[in-house]
Amino acid sequence: MSKNRICVWYDKDAEAAARFYAETFPDSALLAVHRAPSDYPSGKAGDALVVDFTVAGIPCMGLNGGPGKPHSEAFSFQISTEDQAETDRYWNAIVGNGGQESMCGWCKDKWGINWQITPRVLTDAMAAGGAEAKRAFDAMLTMRKIDVAAIERARRG
Repeated sequence: MSKNRICVWYDKDAEAAARFYAETFPDSALLAVHRAPSDYPSGKAGDALVVDFTVAGIPCMGLNGGPGKPHSEAFSFQISTEDQAETDRYWNAIVGNGGQESMCGWCKDKWGINWQITPRVLTDAMAAGGAEAKRAFDAMLTMRKIDVAAIERARRG
């Protein structure tokens, strides 16, 4: 087990979320489900309490801690994509599975976890700096899901 991992709070569906992530993203897996040894405030003995999983190689622990801890954009998974097809695949998987679109490449899965689906062309444009970065950034601000072709046009001016 990794010495450091991300702990993500779920109401009660950490196992379902981990299965979805494992089916959706490469280098992701549901590793273990640890069941509650006795009843607890948000569940019963035998319920999935802690779920060990990875998302794109990042070790995570899902905690079924119960309601009352809403997620915010202060935490997100950022997934880099190579092209529009990969961007569409991840975006559509999240949004099409009960999630919500947001702006600038952000979306939220049905468990309330925030995701940034970020084509590498956008990251490269920002790293280039100057007028190229400004044009790409300004184009991004008008988008929900990132349009790779539009970012490429913006980069060229």
